[in-house]
Parts: sequence; structure tokens; C-alpha cells
Amino acid sequence: MSKRDLKKYLAELNKEQLEEQIIELYEKFSPVKVYYNFVFNPKEETLLQECKLKISNEYYPLKKAGRRNKPKMRRSVAQKYIKHFALLGVDPFIIADVMLYNIEIAQTFSSEHIIKQDLFFKSMYNSFEQAVIFLIANGILNDFKTRILAIHNETITQKWYNEPEFNAIIERFEY
Repeated sequence: MSKRDLKKYLAELNKEQLEEQIIELYEKFSPVKVYYNFVFNPKEETLLQECKLKISNEYYPLKKAGRRNKPKMRRSVAQKYIKHFALLGVDPFIIADVMLYNIEIAQTFSSEHIIKQDLFFKSMYNSFEQAVIFLIANGILNDFKTRILAIHNETITQKWYNEPEFNAIIERFEY
């Protein structure tokens, strides 16, 4: 069904029928319920804190039964939150904060541990590139420029092999 057909169908329904359909969607589909719960009670700050906690647990897992769990370092956890926040229509400043926090916590971890997987560095580069593109697209690059430059400087300090790629992104928006 096309969007035009849907609009035509909805126009034929009376108010009670529309309400019934929305309630049925709310009860039947979890994403609809999540969306309406967010729309009527955003609590963006709570979502942000929960998100940051989950991302930090990827690098610094909580101790269980007296022993420390092994860090998983999955970029996908942050990506899932970023996608979810975008679908909900969360403020772009919060989404940008999550994007940069993911890279910053990974850099903190890599400053304390030797990381041999090239995939980690490629993944962080991809996250960095996506964050800069997002910031530019939303016109908020200047608000986060200090953090972007700090991330780049940390790649230099830690001697990441792909630092020139990070530098190339920085050079694009500095001129």
C-alpha cells in the first residue's frame, strides 16, 4: 500500500475507528509502543545515561561473582542506540553526544590496554567518520569541534596506525 492509498483509507475512517486502529497498533507492535511512550514522556536524559552505561560496560564490564568479565568492545551496541534514538526523533545534540562518547570510551580503554585487532581501529574510524558527517548534516559541528579535535589528538598520542585517515577528515572541515 502506498502512502497516498493509506491517507485515502484513513480519511474514510471516523474518529473512533482511527482511535481503535492506533490502540491496536500500540498493543500489537512493540516499536509503536516505544514510540508513543517516548513522544508523551521523552526522558531524553534518562535514555542518554542508560545508553552511556551500556556502552561503557562494553569496555569496562561490571564484576560478577568476584571476577571481572572480559570486555567485548562491540561497536554495534552504540550503533543500535544511535539508530534507535534517530528513529525516536531524539535531539541531534544527544545523538552526537552518544556518537562521540562511544569513541572516547574506546580511546580511554585503548590507552590502558594493548589492542591488536585492526578491526577495532577501523571500527573507531568508521564511527568517527559517521559522527562528523552527522554533525555537519545537522549543522552542529562547531558545538562539538573541541571533542572531535580531542579524539583526533588522542589517535596521535596513542599512535593509532590509521591516524592519517582521522587527520584527513579533520582537514576537510578545517579549511
